[in-house]
Amino acid sequence: MKNSRRHFLKNSASAAALSLAGPQPGALSQQTSSPLAYVKDGGMQLCLAHFYGMDKRRIELSKQLQVLNAVGGINARPLGITDAQPWEYKAIMAVKEAWAKEGLTFKVVEGPPALYEKTKLGLPGRDEEIDNFILFIRNLAKTGIDTICYNWMPVISWARTSLDRPSRGGALVSAFDIDNIKDNSLTTFGAFTKDAMWKNLEYFLKAVVPEAEKNGIKLALHPDDPPVDAIRGIPRIMTSADAFKRMIELVPSPSNGITLCQGTFATMGEDIPSVINYFGKRGKIHFVHFRDVRGDRNHFEETFHDDGKTNMYEAMKTYYDIGFRGPMRPDHVPTMAGDSNEHPGYSNIGVLFAIGYMRGLLEAIARQHR
Repeated sequence: MKNSRRHFLKNSASAAALSLAGPQPGALSQQTSSPLAYVKDGGMQLCLAHFYGMDKRRIELSKQLQVLNAVGGINARPLGITDAQPWEYKAIMAVKEAWAKEGLTFKVVEGPPALYEKTKLGLPGRDEEIDNFILFIRNLAKTGIDTICYNWMPVISWARTSLDRPSRGGALVSAFDIDNIKDNSLTTFGAFTKDAMWKNLEYFLKAVVPEAEKNGIKLALHPDDPPVDAIRGIPRIMTSADAFKRMIELVPSPSNGITLCQGTFATMGEDIPSVINYFGKRGKIHFVHFRDVRGDRNHFEETFHDDGKTNMYEAMKTYYDIGFRGPMRPDHVPTMAGDSNEHPGYSNIGVLFAIGYMRGLLEAIARQHR
């Protein structure tokens, strides 16, 4: 009797879910077998970042959240692959297969190999780096991975002056105050001009974009974070929506696109829905970092997804309305009670809040369009 009752309840729940879902406008999301998947995620490819190895807890949380797309780098050495460079097929495939064994799809390479200071600063040896990057593109395509998130921030990449500023309820967030940069000396590379940085970027794009297009790879340039004028003599050029408009015109191609990091564009002072609309309608948004901030480019702090200055509902609705259905991940979440601040911005508990918030927005928006 109990078994029959359990069977009845299970079938009734399934029938109710199917009736709520209604006719499906397209194939179900690959991220879940639930008939509500399209409503839940709006067709978006939700991802989690895995930058600190194959953390078992984060993997388990990913599966429990039904966020089955992984974003990360290519490091095959922990997998026992020591005889291949990270841009070689053997290394890339080993990483992809390792994620597959965990039940996750390796979706986006963030922080690609073979793109370092020589290329970005136009130093001797850049052609060899670019050749390796082209090899990486070709080998990546063979594995079925199609998106590369990269940046144009040599020497000093992501920068903050505080990694543990108290925020809502004592949660810890990262912050940047330009007046608190303790070392303003030139780096060992010396000073560069913005014009040189633009020329180096154009040189790189002219070499790699045709190869990316030929191989079906999407290049997604991340904005400079923070988007200030320069740090220690190294100019930052990807610091406005206009800069990205200029960049995509340097080498026009479906492969030449952007990572729309909302938090960084918000610190620029840009109107986020307008930015999404402009680049989205042109098919240039290849990857999204969904986050928010308070402040401006010189003085800001990261926030919970519901506590910043951006209208996050309008942002998500704009992605949906312009037809973006690509990879999207939460970025730079607060470190919450009970979690470690060992990796600021990538707290596991903070991610739970972020995914729930994002999925709630997506479900509300998708339901309105049924």
